[in-house]
Amino acid sequence: MTSSVILQSWTTEQVAASLPKRQPSSHKGSYGTALLVAGTKEMPGAALLAALGTMRSGVGKLVIATEAEVVAMIVSQLPEATYVQNGLQQIAEKKTPIDSYRAIAIGPGTNPDALTEDAVSTLLDSQAPVILDAGALSKRTYVKRHSPVILTPHPAEFSHITGVDVNELQKNRAFYAVIWAKKMGVTIVLKGQNTITAFPDGEVRSNPTGNSALAKGGTGDTLTGMLLGMLCCHADWKHAVLNAVYLHGACADKWVKTRSPHTLLAHELTVLLPELWFQLEKSE
Repeated sequence: MTSSVILQSWTTEQVAASLPKRQPSSHKGSYGTALLVAGTKEMPGAALLAALGTMRSGVGKLVIATEAEVVAMIVSQLPEATYVQNGLQQIAEKKTPIDSYRAIAIGPGTNPDALTEDAVSTLLDSQAPVILDAGALSKRTYVKRHSPVILTPHPAEFSHITGVDVNELQKNRAFYAVIWAKKMGVTIVLKGQNTITAFPDGEVRSNPTGNSALAKGGTGDTLTGMLLGMLCCHADWKHAVLNAVYLHGACADKWVKTRSPHTLLAHELTVLLPELWFQLEKSE
């Protein structure tokens, strides 16, 4: 089954024009509080990488819901965040409020189990945009909601949640992303070369940035965090998604100008982000 879609890139000029302005009179409340549900004691780094991506991407405050062991491991590296211990269980059992968050992400470093499914179900009942990644990606249907649901699968995860064969998917990535975004009523960020972002209304964009340096564990966690942070500071949620994907890839492009793509570590993407964002702001 093959077809074609009208596919346009999200350009540098569009990014520069749509980045949010930070008003002189603003305060942390102006940019909202984000909730990140991530990490286990076996995968604490996923929570840290996603959190770094969030904090570098414009959010006012970040709450990380994770296991107690993860808090102990990462708090010294990210003292700016606040923490909910045993957060996944707290959310799954509806023991912690979720209505005050501007945007929510769940999945980096979590297990694809019943507890995660219960937490996802709770979060989808909120009024905030919800990003689902990694352990939170599974076969499910989505009820229509006011705020967007954003899935961030790599090809194997896309195949798992849709049943589309990976080889067939890779022959026509945009087509399948559009079909399933419409079918499920969600936004799909299909990761890979020229990442495809398909919105449920049929709009689809190809990302022009990124390279093989991103083919390394943890870069997807960082992207999830960047999406979360940008959803909190952009007025237009579509621009937030497209700009996060663009800047994530642009950080990798900056890396390979002077260094081998073999050598990038995921946390270094957020080290490169401030300068790139600044350059785009000044070019507008």
